[in-house]
Amino acid sequence: MQRNSRMKRELKLLAEDPPHGVSCWAVGDELHHLEAKIIGANGTPYHGGVFKIDIQIPERYPFEPPKMRFVTPIYHPNIDNSGRICLDIIKMPPKGMWKPALNIGSILSSILLLMDKPNPDDPLMADIANEFRYNYSAFFDKAKQWTLTHATDGAPANQTQNEELAEKHDENDVNISGKEKALDSDTNSSSESESDEENNIPQTTNMLKGVKRICYDDKPSTSGLRPSKIRKV
Repeated sequence: MQRNSRMKRELKLLAEDPPHGVSCWAVGDELHHLEAKIIGANGTPYHGGVFKIDIQIPERYPFEPPKMRFVTPIYHPNIDNSGRICLDIIKMPPKGMWKPALNIGSILSSILLLMDKPNPDDPLMADIANEFRYNYSAFFDKAKQWTLTHATDGAPANQTQNEELAEKHDENDVNISGKEKALDSDTNSSSESESDEENNIPQTTNMLKGVKRICYDDKPSTSGLRPSKIRKV
């Protein structure tokens, strides 16, 4: 079948040279059922999120577009609560712009672009589109919260948490260094004071000089540190 031969070529291309931020593979041995993941781009409320997309390839592909939907919930004016995507290139003419020259990789790249630049003029979610237009900061915060809640179980989110945890360790190191310097200063002052006192005490063979050793351990335990929340972008 033309669909199978076409899909074999496309999957090979996706494995060897995937679009940036996109991965895609067949579910089992079924060439007509694919799964994709899109990584939210930097500078968007979806940054750090991993979004799963289900792809069904019709028998008439490539003369008919694939059916795609978001499995991962996403707060977006062009993607509804069931995961449907409002995108011209996955619709047949005359309402859509699908053509056989397009492929799965180009569609996924277009979806990534749609996440970066939503189209409030052609929404599936009118209330989110209005929020995007007139109260963008509220839209951004909600979209980011949805990303944190639903799409941060992958590596990018963990990487962000690790970076924040490393910064926390750096702050602790600075605090420890400051305390150690203060301790050294106190110890030196104490030594000078003891030296002055010794100079004023008569020397006798039965007198022992007291040596005071200060043991100080102010290194905080790192085992209880919890990773910080993912920062906004």
